[in-house]
Amino acid sequence: MALAVLTVLTVAACGGPDEPDAAPASPPDRPTASRSAPQSASAEPGPSVSAADGHDADACTDGNCEIAVTKPVTIHFQGPGGPATLSVTEVGPNKIEYSVKSGNGQSKGGASGPGQGCVMTLRENGSGTSCGALSHTRPSPQPDSVVMQATTTEHGSVLLRLIS
Repeated sequence: MALAVLTVLTVAACGGPDEPDAAPASPPDRPTASRSAPQSASAEPGPSVSAADGHDADACTDGNCEIAVTKPVTIHFQGPGGPATLSVTEVGPNKIEYSVKSGNGQSKGGASGPGQGCVMTLRENGSGTSCGALSHTRPSPQPDSVVMQATTTEHGSVLLRLIS
């Protein structure tokens, strides 16, 4: 299974895979999360970003969470084709860089600028990505997939959502 490669070229533009696929927005609500699986890393509290699951990276193990990330973190979660790993490699004011590994595939991406971010839909046979200006509206779940939304903030944190 090969994941698409994502590269953000400018503040307002984002290069993505062959099939851009952003999840349509739906009204915000609190995602359900399982906190039963152990987690090797966590996000720590940062200034002024409110998230349903706070800074608890353990909330993401089932592919459903909303957390504020203020430093690099690795999150293991259940993807549509089995175990997947999201590695947030850089977080700063209005900036995020990350990679997602699932099966034999990997996708890397990032965004920078006020209110910028990416929405990636991970499927068993690949992924689709859309980057640019994002709101804090939660994306809709998609059948047989995990949707990841990462939105930058001016405070040096990222609002990260996983929806399965």
